[in-house]
Amino acid sequence: MKISCIVTDDEPFARKGLQGYIEKIDFLDLKGVCENAIELNSLLKQQQVDVLFLDIEMPYMTGIELLKNLARPPKVVFTTAYEKYAVHGYELEVLDYLLKPVSFERFLKAANKIYDHFQSQQPTSDYFFVKVDSKLEKIGVNDILYVEAMENYVAIHVPGRKIITHLTLKMLQEHLPATSFVQPHKSYLVAIDKINSIEGNTLYVGAFQIPISKYQKEDTLQRILHNRFLKR
Repeated sequence: MKISCIVTDDEPFARKGLQGYIEKIDFLDLKGVCENAIELNSLLKQQQVDVLFLDIEMPYMTGIELLKNLARPPKVVFTTAYEKYAVHGYELEVLDYLLKPVSFERFLKAANKIYDHFQSQQPTSDYFFVKVDSKLEKIGVNDILYVEAMENYVAIHVPGRKIITHLTLKMLQEHLPATSFVQPHKSYLVAIDKINSIEGNTLYVGAFQIPISKYQKEDTLQRILHNRFLKR
């Protein structure tokens, strides 16, 4: 499992140190290095990553201010010289809080915490069972086209049929791989690799049309098109 990350710090020595640590850990994949929150904000429009190693006190905008302004931020490890921000870390549910100067031993502990977090998010199986009337039905994760919320039920659409079961969309979403599904609308989950085309505010999955909410459009397109959109 490769975990992509970006380092953001206004101190050149700190950036270089973190970059060197990351290069020693085979499951971390460094995708970029930024000098401030403004650069990071621009990079995140182009590059989706799993984790940010984020300094707090920087020119123009603090790391905390940026994090609060991101609709769906990656997971974060704060790197700072100040203990006073620790409470903000808990409030923002960051994965770890590293005080500078950061030793490699302490960084490795944070890296292993990151690995454990993402490992726990991986699906334990490529299929699951749901209750349908009086029986249990097996559903392959790779067979799912999209899922539609129906009040206290969901309709799981697979080729040739739909399976209605007494679950919420959120409950099902927690058991599906986050990297494989996108939520374009509060009532839908869609398998990214099953999307055939996009037109306006609509996703096309075979003969099905799934709406894209105006509030979700930017994030939805970024997740679907990330590194897959070819243009001149």
